[in-house]
Amino acid sequence: MITSDRGMCGGYNTNVLRMAERALDAARAQGQGYSIIAVGKKAIKHFRFRGLQIDAEFEGMTDQPIYDNARDIAAAVRRRYESGELASVDLSYTRFLSSGVQQAVLRRFLPLETPAIDDAAGPSADLEYEPSPTGILNEILPRYLESRLFSALLDSSASEHASRQRAMKAATENAEDLKTSLSRIMNRARQDSITTEIMEIVGGAEAMSADKGSAHELIPSHLEPQHAFPVHLDRTDHAPSIH
Repeated sequence: MITSDRGMCGGYNTNVLRMAERALDAARAQGQGYSIIAVGKKAIKHFRFRGLQIDAEFEGMTDQPIYDNARDIAAAVRRRYESGELASVDLSYTRFLSSGVQQAVLRRFLPLETPAIDDAAGPSADLEYEPSPTGILNEILPRYLESRLFSALLDSSASEHASRQRAMKAATENAEDLKTSLSRIMNRARQDSITTEIMEIVGGAEAMSADKGSAHELIPSHLEPQHAFPVHLDRTDHAPSIH
């Protein structure tokens, strides 16, 4: 199965791992053995966490796959298949359909599926092959397997990047919505704080005005300035005299 080495790509890894888990459950239900060849750190961590044995691991090739990566994986698969260790090989990966649509699929990888050829009426001829059909097959089969794996790696890589782009876009939009919501809450709190301060200032000013008015009312009438004794100055010595 092919997963990514990095996260933050939505349900990309979850979908392909879930499909692989269903295939393993079906094999267990039928009493069949299985062998896991994991491509990508996410698949490796997933099965290690579940305590399942991984027969072959490949990392660091899903972000920008090259043909040599497919050759290495194909060699590991062929070696186990030709030795009889594996009776069949299924490939679980993500098929890239468009930038908005990717599909987790499970395809038969080995043995090769040959479509049935219906007998058709008409002339036929014996064909001679040079080199022999066996020689041709032995030469073409490894390249065919490598090309299929390379195609799956490219599909998976494109699907990973598309899924990550959508996930990051959704995260950015959610962050903008959260920023707007928090800004509104902050502005509302600041407005309430300013309103409270203004009300406190106005209330304090009114209280001070009320206190001044009360003090004026408490002053006795005979202490008012107009009832005080007048002071006159004598023009001769400029000394104050009281009359």
